[in-house]
Amino acid sequence: MIIDDVHRGIQKHKAPKRVGRGCGSGHGKTSGRGHKGQGSRRGSKSKPGGFAGGQMPLFRTVAKRGFNNRAFSDAVFAINIALLEERFNAGDEVSPETLKSRGIVKANYDQLKILGNGELTKKLTVKAHQFSASAAEKIKAAGGTVEAV
Repeated sequence: MIIDDVHRGIQKHKAPKRVGRGCGSGHGKTSGRGHKGQGSRRGSKSKPGGFAGGQMPLFRTVAKRGFNNRAFSDAVFAINIALLEERFNAGDEVSPETLKSRGIVKANYDQLKILGNGELTKKLTVKAHQFSASAAEKIKAAGGTVEAV
């Protein structure tokens, strides 16, 4: 092996393979599909793990099991007290609307939860759907108020 060989042919932006553009391209005539058969026809797809040559596919032999309720549950967006300390001034109101207007929350969610990680020294009025016990305790200890929306 030649040590220089390692880097040959490696490009940052590789051109797409143009199939069916003549024999000189190396992908002409049958366009890399071989001769005849199901795979040579248009519209043919092979499912990953789907067809096992006539044998029963593995995913059909294994039993279906379990249920996941995640699709129907509420999306909860969690924010720590440390972020409120960093982004808000004393006397400010923290609510889902103010969080969105300041660009702190960009995702879509159903419920907002305040968590107690960090320290709070400012007096804030915090409105959210849920509060952890430590977060509510720290907000009240700093002289602020906790309101469930």
